[in-house]
Amino acid sequence: MATRTWTRWQDWAALVIGVLTALSPIVVATNAAAISTLIVFGVLIALSGLWSLAAPGSVASEYVHLVLGVLLFLAPWVLGFAAFGGAAWTAWVAGVLTVIASGFALPEANAEHRGAVAAH
Repeated sequence: MATRTWTRWQDWAALVIGVLTALSPIVVATNAAAISTLIVFGVLIALSGLWSLAAPGSVASEYVHLVLGVLLFLAPWVLGFAAFGGAAWTAWVAGVLTVIASGFALPEANAEHRGAVAAH
């Protein structure tokens, strides 16, 4: 089962989630911690989405999505911007959606990886 590059919806979802998260400080109330967190995590999620799109058999990229999603979800409490509703909700929703996308992509990436390893 060879998955073509640039086709998996989960990776496109991660890319879009990352871009929207990085741009969200333009429209939501934030503080300095929230701005940098949303931009940095948004860019990292978008980049890992691009990585997954370019290499659909990369299991590591899906785990990167998973970890980034969990960290983004926890960020409002850990970095102290939970009081900024827009920024906090953006982090929570984007974090959960990133984890969900990763969860759906992991089985496909594992199958693609196993197929690539067996072909060699």
